[in-house]
Amino acid sequence: MYADRINALPPYLFATIDEAKAAQKAKGVDVIDLGVGDPDQPTPSHIVDAMCEAVRDPGTHRYPSYTGMMEFREAVADWCKESRGLELDAATETLTLIGSKEGVAHVPLAFINPGDVALVPDPAYPVYKIGTQFAGGEPYIMPLLEENGFLPDLEAIPADKLAKAKLMFLNYPNNPTSATADVKFFEEVVEFAKENDVVVVHDNAYSEMVYDDYKAPSFLSVDGAMDVGMELYSMSKTYNMTGWRLAFAVGNKDLITGFGKAKSNIDSGAFDAIQRAGITALSSSQQCVADMNTMYEERRDVLLKGLRGIGLDAKAPKATFYMWVPVPDGYDSIGFSKLLLEEAGIVATPGVGFGEYGEGYVRFALTQSADRLEEAVGRMEKLTI
Repeated sequence: MYADRINALPPYLFATIDEAKAAQKAKGVDVIDLGVGDPDQPTPSHIVDAMCEAVRDPGTHRYPSYTGMMEFREAVADWCKESRGLELDAATETLTLIGSKEGVAHVPLAFINPGDVALVPDPAYPVYKIGTQFAGGEPYIMPLLEENGFLPDLEAIPADKLAKAKLMFLNYPNNPTSATADVKFFEEVVEFAKENDVVVVHDNAYSEMVYDDYKAPSFLSVDGAMDVGMELYSMSKTYNMTGWRLAFAVGNKDLITGFGKAKSNIDSGAFDAIQRAGITALSSSQQCVADMNTMYEERRDVLLKGLRGIGLDAKAPKATFYMWVPVPDGYDSIGFSKLLLEEAGIVATPGVGFGEYGEGYVRFALTQSADRLEEAVGRMEKLTI
């Protein structure tokens, strides 16, 4: 019945986790969900108010622009200048997305022919690989190893794969490892991309989710990056807008044009009312973002202390709201996740769900209150591990 591309897909990671979680809840278990990275706080009220006003305007009820409202794209350009120091032409170097997952999934359609190679990190957000496969491309896995700071070793990519490589996905601050990249690494990527004629897609969904006075650099801020790449930004995590589905791409105008052409044949653009709310989010005070980071930093410290207290080798992330933690001796990632869920009612994501090189780790999301995190630690303390 199904196409080969569907039959070849593994079960989507988070759908599988949802099923296991539901089974425990059906047994009456009070589940503490530290699995999917879905903010537990509401969208800030000033953004909600803007949405309510916009959705009552009949002018927002018609088909939107394929590339996005110019007012939203101008707000994107202004925000990128203010927060990342980027000088962008809103008309040619920005593009509205219906969430960054949609963008990640569709961008290979603009640049990958059947048989072309996309350089895909592992462990990573599964859609980098799946989007490549849907476009008929071959994902070449770049291992992200702890000894390399969870950065890919560009020199280790074989020459025969480089000869066919057209696209590279990167993501820093990183999901799932919470690793960060510095400007020096991005400079190396730009040089690599120019030498090998590779388009770089930097998924910057966690750009604003930072702690300890850390500021995540933009890939596009590096000299020459605008010649070879684009950056995807999400409203989901920054402004607690996961369900709203709004994001944007910025970068090289020719790449943005090609990406936009692919999208215009697939979707009809983001709802104008949501884009108006997005304008409010981007152009208003960013104190709500700072407040959220303070809250997540507190949660991080609670969970960090608790995990270390039970003997796990947890490290403090400087960014994202994830903790990437090695599993105890004697367990693989699925086995430890199963133990946490079945014996302690805690959902943690097995690292292998993010790829082969995620084995040996679990990911905890800081999407519960500090009190619930302390309770989760208390439950783990009772386990024999």
